[in-house]
Amino acid sequence: MTPCTARRRRTAVLLAGSLALTAGAAGCADVDGLRSDGRIDEVTKPLSLWRDSRPAPAAPGQQPGKPAPVPGVPEVPSGDMRDADPLAVVQADFAAAGEQDGGSGRLVDQRAVRLLAECSGQACPVRPPVLHDLTGDGKAELITAVDVDGRTSELRVYTVEAGRVTRVLARRAVLEGVEVAAGHLAVREPTSNPVYVSVSDYVWDGKGAMALDDLSLDECRAPRTGTGTGDEPCPRADR
Repeated sequence: MTPCTARRRRTAVLLAGSLALTAGAAGCADVDGLRSDGRIDEVTKPLSLWRDSRPAPAAPGQQPGKPAPVPGVPEVPSGDMRDADPLAVVQADFAAAGEQDGGSGRLVDQRAVRLLAECSGQACPVRPPVLHDLTGDGKAELITAVDVDGRTSELRVYTVEAGRVTRVLARRAVLEGVEVAAGHLAVREPTSNPVYVSVSDYVWDGKGAMALDDLSLDECRAPRTGTGTGDEPCPRADR
């Protein structure tokens, strides 16, 4: 047995369920013609930190994403959010959530509660309402957001359940973008790398809520500043 043959037999390594056969030194080719690329680092599983520490369960009503009827809003017999007053819905929802939250900030940013309580009409920091069918029943849901401080926003989606206006999604986020298509609501948020954004994709779960369906990365997009139209990739991280 030659030295190369002996080394080759000792360097069969199992990595993530597949075999990678390498040569033990440069210049020793295996039967398939592969050559060594050098040392193969050991593969280790993730290190779990503080495994014995768990958060206390949320108190009743302290679940931001849980669907909830909005109190103090007139019923909508048509089941379509086009027949509701968007600003009245948002103000009623935030007032109720702020009271239920008790100032903890878990359900809603208290700054948003104060801004809505003190505003009226066009002076409110509420984004223009978007009416779009997210449930597939042919009736529109209301999608809107309250801008808190120029960066953070409180995103909300409302539908009508049995005549009652109901909040089906509550999300605090830095909104790089929000997109709707084919019943999907995609929320784009910046990451520490300016080249990429995280994309949270929500869909109607058929049980009364918008549920997170997928979480992915996408290239950041910025409006063109020249004479062209459309989007272009954000600058590279090293620029």
